[in-house]
Amino acid sequence: MRILGIDPGLQTTGFGVIDVDGHTLQYVASGTITTTHLARGDLPARLKVLFDGIGEVRARYEPDCAAVEIVFVNVNPQATLLLGQARGACLTALVSCNLSVAEYTALQMKQAVAGSGKAAKAQVQAMVKRLLHLPREPGKDASDALGIAITHAHAGAAMARLQAAGALSKRNTGTYRGGRVV
Repeated sequence: MRILGIDPGLQTTGFGVIDVDGHTLQYVASGTITTTHLARGDLPARLKVLFDGIGEVRARYEPDCAAVEIVFVNVNPQATLLLGQARGACLTALVSCNLSVAEYTALQMKQAVAGSGKAAKAQVQAMVKRLLHLPREPGKDASDALGIAITHAHAGAAMARLQAAGALSKRNTGTYRGGRVV
């Protein structure tokens, strides 16, 4: 299975592609999509660059699924809104290519990759390098995107099993209809 990981950002969006065969992870590609060459006030053009860039990555590497980092509220609400719009452009690009998309928080990614939800960027970079047997550490944004892909490789199968088990238990225990359990 080929997984595309995305670390969304309005100025720099990281992407990472890995192949997964059982428990074996193999690096395919990583990089960034930048909008810094555009005027800061030209939000529509910047979102288009992200949308088109994700489409190009998807066309070139043909992933089977994608995973995207969930964005939390920052201290600056305006920055959070802009980041949310960048994330929306990335998600829209992925689903317009008919890719299934999983979402993980930075905390989940850090726990899966570095073993601690409070891991620093440098720790994540070092562990991504180690897990994927890379000759050097990838850049920060690409490293986070590869970390999201690794998280999905580790957690995706387990989450699918839990979802299937949850669907089975719902049939056994009843469903909500009109606000009542039947």
